[in-house]
Amino acid sequence: MAYKDPENTLILETTKGNVAIELFPDLAPGHVARIKELAREGAYDGVVFHRVINDFMAQTGDVKFGKQGGASFNPARAGMGGSDKPDLKAEFSNVNHKRGTASMARSQNPNSANSQFFICLADAPWLDRQYSVWGQVVEGMDVVDLIKKGEPVVDPDSIVSAKIAADVK
Repeated sequence: MAYKDPENTLILETTKGNVAIELFPDLAPGHVARIKELAREGAYDGVVFHRVINDFMAQTGDVKFGKQGGASFNPARAGMGGSDKPDLKAEFSNVNHKRGTASMARSQNPNSANSQFFICLADAPWLDRQYSVWGQVVEGMDVVDLIKKGEPVVDPDSIVSAKIAADVK
């Protein structure tokens, strides 16, 4: 598929199929830069979807404890880690958390987002202006719907590879 801005399109190859996310660098420049940096480093490759709640969201991106084959992989701790990069300053906006929205996960501290993110499976207006939205699924939302549910997920699905469309030959 031809994407309107390949430099700002994230392609997730998951164990259920491919998902394309249009990135919003104007909305959340720091978060988009981090997502692209981690994708280009291969940090997201093998990372599990550790928390997937029906009619809410699918969460992934723990590159420390959630990366299968990684030195610190620990399914019981997936969701508690991040990357070795500094946490990000919040970039909250008026963009609503609707089905297909990609947004950054964080702790109670608004400036604690690091590598984890979630994709909304349904509209989640209570998250609006409290989490940094950085993208929107433009292809493969049906794939996201197939990701195994659970909190935590037993035998979870994962990101096989995460790439920026401009880098895919």
